[in-house]
Amino acid sequence: MSKLYLIPTPIGNLEDITLRALRILRDEVQLVLAEDTRKTGMLLKHYGISKPMASYHQHNEHRVLEQFVSRMLAGETMGLITDAGTPAISDPGFLLVRECIKAQLPVECLPGPTAFVPALVNSGLPADRFVFLGFLPHKKGRLKRIASLVESPYTTVLYESPHRLLKTLTQLAEVLGGGRQAAVARELSKLHEETRRGTLDELIGHYGNTTIKGEIVIVIGAAQTEPAADEEETIYSES
Repeated sequence: MSKLYLIPTPIGNLEDITLRALRILRDEVQLVLAEDTRKTGMLLKHYGISKPMASYHQHNEHRVLEQFVSRMLAGETMGLITDAGTPAISDPGFLLVRECIKAQLPVECLPGPTAFVPALVNSGLPADRFVFLGFLPHKKGRLKRIASLVESPYTTVLYESPHRLLKTLTQLAEVLGGGRQAAVARELSKLHEETRRGTLDELIGHYGNTTIKGEIVIVIGAAQTEPAADEEETIYSES
């Protein structure tokens, strides 16, 4: 039976792909849907895999959606790959998954790389409860989204580009306060991987004088709120 596979790919280090992902790419799919066929082509070549590819990205997904669903209904199994990480996480994929489900086509998402998980865990901030917001809006609704974090009891994770990092850190500090704990992770899994931790003001001071490259993950600590009465720690003393 035909199926759609969502196949996570390395976010940097080419070793970060599962044996299962390679097997499915090699043996199960008839067509690879790629956000960028050039990048996917290099990945497949690295692992000695030769498969037909078709472009599927945010600029054409509405136009090609029906075509690919129809082909799967006719018996073709496809694998969706984005440039890096897990499809549909701040990347194309959601629309295709939704349409496949409507058409009663099986959808299977493989576990694998995604940038926000290592950034969150490595930040040193609580990771038991968190909110992932992806990229902030560039204009409309941006400050409103930031303001929603003022009293948030959860660690928050954002994606950002290098040229917007300082602007975003500055806006976060203006709204949340410069003393809020945070971390900035960049170049994850690559040679120059870095995680810098501190207050928002400290991070602004560092990145205001530093030119950086690579995709960015910002992790923001929760608001410091007083525990509810039924959540307060009980202190026992020996008598």
